[in-house]
Amino acid sequence: MRERLGIFGGTFDPPHVGHLILAMEAYDQLGLARVLWVLTPDPPHKRGKKIVPLDIRLRMVEAAIDSDPFFELSRVDVDRPGPHYVLDTLKILHTLHPDDELVFLIGGDSLHDIPAWHQPIAFVDSCDKLGVMHRVGEKINLERLEKEIQGISDKIEFIEAPLLEVSSNQIRHLVSQGKPFRYYLSPSVFQIIKEKHLYKDASY
Repeated sequence: MRERLGIFGGTFDPPHVGHLILAMEAYDQLGLARVLWVLTPDPPHKRGKKIVPLDIRLRMVEAAIDSDPFFELSRVDVDRPGPHYVLDTLKILHTLHPDDELVFLIGGDSLHDIPAWHQPIAFVDSCDKLGVMHRVGEKINLERLEKEIQGISDKIEFIEAPLLEVSSNQIRHLVSQGKPFRYYLSPSVFQIIKEKHLYKDASY
């Protein structure tokens, strides 16, 4: 039976409640069978930036999604050498799930950046659909995108996402400043950050 699988990629440094809420909205609104969380070990666009070691980020993602049967950690990028471009990730996932429909989940802000990605036309061609998280009041210029990547509009399915002002960068800053951050995270991820003394250094 053909299933719709959501592909939710990221550095997840750390995974927070915003990630969980957006993934669940995608699951519900797009009629997905599962959401595959694809942890990127060494994102090309973050080279030179300090990130938490892969094994700890893996543990945090596993902890964040552990109680949800519709969320699954994918090791598609973890178990191969870099650089990790999403085009290559999708090619492998199509091989692993040849009979399924792959819906790549992306934020509206990142959608505008696609023309600057590695082989953007090939990437869009490799997506069965693009699940775009659209926040209230956010403007998306599909006409401009269509000029740069013909046919992209036909791939897009919008997800009406709540306006959540939560980001991993914000959480890292709060921790480094000694500010409260507990309720931005699932309890299990909060405990890992406390246990490992993560993000105390403002260089993250």
